[in-house]
Amino acid sequence: MIKINNAVKRFDDVVAVDKITCTIENGSVFGLIGSNGSGKSTLLRMISGVYMCDEGEILVDNEKSYDNVDIKQKCCFISDFPYFSNASTINAVAKLYRGIYKNWDEETFQRLCGMFPIDPKKSIINMSKGMQRQAAIILALSTKPEYLLLDEIFDGLDPVVRQLLKKLLAGEIAERNMTVVIASHNLRELEDLCDHIGLLHKGGILLEKDLDSARLGMHKLQIVFDTEKDITDFPDLDILSFQRKGRVINMTVRGNAEEVEATINSLSPIYYENLPLTLEELFISEMEAAGYDIDNITA
Repeated sequence: MIKINNAVKRFDDVVAVDKITCTIENGSVFGLIGSNGSGKSTLLRMISGVYMCDEGEILVDNEKSYDNVDIKQKCCFISDFPYFSNASTINAVAKLYRGIYKNWDEETFQRLCGMFPIDPKKSIINMSKGMQRQAAIILALSTKPEYLLLDEIFDGLDPVVRQLLKKLLAGEIAERNMTVVIASHNLRELEDLCDHIGLLHKGGILLEKDLDSARLGMHKLQIVFDTEKDITDFPDLDILSFQRKGRVINMTVRGNAEEVEATINSLSPIYYENLPLTLEELFISEMEAAGYDIDNITA
């Protein structure tokens, strides 16, 4: 289990992680989502023990991860730009890892080398970004980590390899109860994988809960009235986003589903539907509620 208790990380006068508290249960797939510069990559580095907390603490299996060899044996971190030296090949890095990771699994390594379309004898640094990520995935999974930390892992992977990666992660979680933490802007991919999410903004955490519960209290509504209505006509709703085109209104609201439906029906709509909310829509709605001006960003 990963426990993050009021963790703070500063770089000069920039607070990259600001008093974050959350718990990541064993065997879960925890998705870190957030705006650019929200602290996702920094938090992953803190969990893996690359960075030390300036305040608070991060515990992995009730031990601090920073400068802790035993905990680092259990964790494997793939950064958004995996580092390999100029002469590195997959085989050369595997030779190094065999001497570092006590749970290194040679059978897994050979099997993965056969599954991914990549030559383990070629220089990794001369490969494309997607192939470099494939190399990092092969090596990371071969260490048999209890905690796998991934930063923008889907960036540069083609659709076939993305599906292969999701299949491998699901297998490791089912067989070994491996815990996965993924920071990504690819919300569609996270939606397929994650059972929990943490929404970060300006170094803090806006939302941390299981994905089904996060959706449960959010409603994407499409409504048609016989006359034009404005946001002021819905004072009893907690409206996160609101768009109107003539008599058609699309809005996202927070609250109890039955109470929301009763409020809408009291206004006698011609048409009303509560639509499924995607992870991307959930993210945008929460960011708008936090004061993040989506319209000005995308205009």
